[in-house]
Amino acid sequence: MTDDDDPALPPDSKLTRTKADWVRQGRFLTGRNARPETERLPPGQHLVKNWPILDLGVEPAIDRTNWRLDIVGSVATDLSWDWAEFARQPQVELVSDIHCVTSWSRYDNTWSGTPTGHLLEAAGVLEEARFVILHSYDGYTTNLTIEDFFSPDALLAYSWQGEQLSREHGGPVRLVVPHLYFWKSAKWLRRIEFSPVDAPGFWEVRGYHNHGDPWTEERYS
Repeated sequence: MTDDDDPALPPDSKLTRTKADWVRQGRFLTGRNARPETERLPPGQHLVKNWPILDLGVEPAIDRTNWRLDIVGSVATDLSWDWAEFARQPQVELVSDIHCVTSWSRYDNTWSGTPTGHLLEAAGVLEEARFVILHSYDGYTTNLTIEDFFSPDALLAYSWQGEQLSREHGGPVRLVVPHLYFWKSAKWLRRIEFSPVDAPGFWEVRGYHNHGDPWTEERYS
């Protein structure tokens, strides 16, 4: 797949306009500076029991039979996994909290999936790679440093709470990087691109922070 294959992003919507307004207002910022080792809930967050659904207004109908994940860029070997090949990769179960920039947090989420660290060897990630650009089936993109992408609790998740990851939450496969705000954990994952240069994604170019650490309130740039 190439960039030309990316679906067009949805037109400007109420959601994107509202979240752009939050950038201008500094919405949810508290000025506090909690640390995860002393406080589990980051500043400005509130706990929820459900899992709110947030996206760009498009939920692509991708099931396991037609899903494919391409791993490209600064790698020794480009990979292209269909579901059968993905299922043959190492699998782990991890429990983590998630924190959304819209101010909700949810504790103790159980994920099953392939640890991102597996890609280091599987694709032969080159030393020049400093950033990772995530591409989704709905046209969404977001960016991470390679250190964040390869954090020990990050994985390519296909299951949540023992059930197949639902379409509205990014199934068949989404990224989970729990130590960052959850917009960094791209849903409907389609392509992982390793790069020597950064490429801010959909929300980053619209005023959201390039890194997104919840404990230091990196909500906006």
